[in-house]
Amino acid sequence: MTEMVYGAVPVRDGEPILPKWWRTIDKWAMSCVLMLFAVGLLLGLAASPPLAAKNGFEPFHYVQRQAFFGGLALIAMLLTSMMSPTVVRRLAVLGFLVSFVALVFLPFFGTDFGKGAMRWYSLGFASIQPSEFLKPGFVVAAAWMMAASLELNGPPGRLWSFALCIAIVLMLAMQPDFGQACLVLFGWGVMYFVAGAPMLLLVGMAACVVLAGSFAYSNSEHFARRIDGFLSPDVDPTTQLGYATNAIREGGLFGVGVGEGQVKWSLPDAHTDFIIAVAAEEYGLILVLVIIALYTGVVVRSLVRLVRERDPFIRLAGTGLACMFGVQAMINMGVAVRLLPAKGMTLPFVSYGGSSVIASGIAVGMLLAFTRTRPQGEISDLLSRGRSR
Repeated sequence: MTEMVYGAVPVRDGEPILPKWWRTIDKWAMSCVLMLFAVGLLLGLAASPPLAAKNGFEPFHYVQRQAFFGGLALIAMLLTSMMSPTVVRRLAVLGFLVSFVALVFLPFFGTDFGKGAMRWYSLGFASIQPSEFLKPGFVVAAAWMMAASLELNGPPGRLWSFALCIAIVLMLAMQPDFGQACLVLFGWGVMYFVAGAPMLLLVGMAACVVLAGSFAYSNSEHFARRIDGFLSPDVDPTTQLGYATNAIREGGLFGVGVGEGQVKWSLPDAHTDFIIAVAAEEYGLILVLVIIALYTGVVVRSLVRLVRERDPFIRLAGTGLACMFGVQAMINMGVAVRLLPAKGMTLPFVSYGGSSVIASGIAVGMLLAFTRTRPQGEISDLLSRGRSR
């Protein structure tokens, strides 16, 4: 419809898929993702051998698994980035429906692996966390609904997406997984803001989130324990936050040296939730700043391209995926430096975890597909045309 109204740039007929993909893909964002994956393998070599020895595996057991799952993630990312936005939307909605059903049955057939939160399905040789795959699918499905509501006589897509968001948030909170719940709510809020939500409504939603947090604090021991630990002026040096804080402090600017860090021997989640503490201790602030720059590069490059996008669905879905990707990284690193309460959230492409890295690959593949250069002109052309009339 957009091309019918505003016209389009001629398409190169008969161009092979790979040359066309390479010409239109955001190479800088893709390069940042590849470097993040390389950094994850590097830190895995440092962080995972103690855990492997403790569990009776070969020293690089977890690194090998991370390389395997990371390879699958990169293949998924590249294949997804070659798809058209229409194909991405269809597959994402289908994947969302499957993940949503899996999330519904999680309390009955899932397991907590002794961590106190029912988040995984155990397959024996591996485990699956449905919420990781649900997030990118939900973003695309919600963007589709919101874009449909912008059409003349369109359905109440914003209301539908909000109802779906609340249902997902409640199911995640019951696991409990408040970190993922907040991330899903944030992703929906960003898309709703871009879609033209009134500021008063967003302020009201923020107030509701505060009330919901107060209710969870009063009724959830798991939630209250994490908040109390975050607000406490003293950090217990024998807790995960205590070990991570000390490791970051010891690392300084250049780190204590490769393989010389001690936090990996104390932290059970050194290779997952607190991988940034290992990076800060052994490689110092320099590597941490590099990691932050890589995440910033993916988000900023994507948003700059999406600003010029005409199609409201692509603009909304891409914005939601980019912001969710960046905020998840920010939450993980914020927890490690005690700027945020403990969330149990991985660092995309860097932390160990099959579900996390594969889901991140799919999400970034969708983002790269949405930010590819398409023969439709840019929204700035339309704005300049309107001013000249």
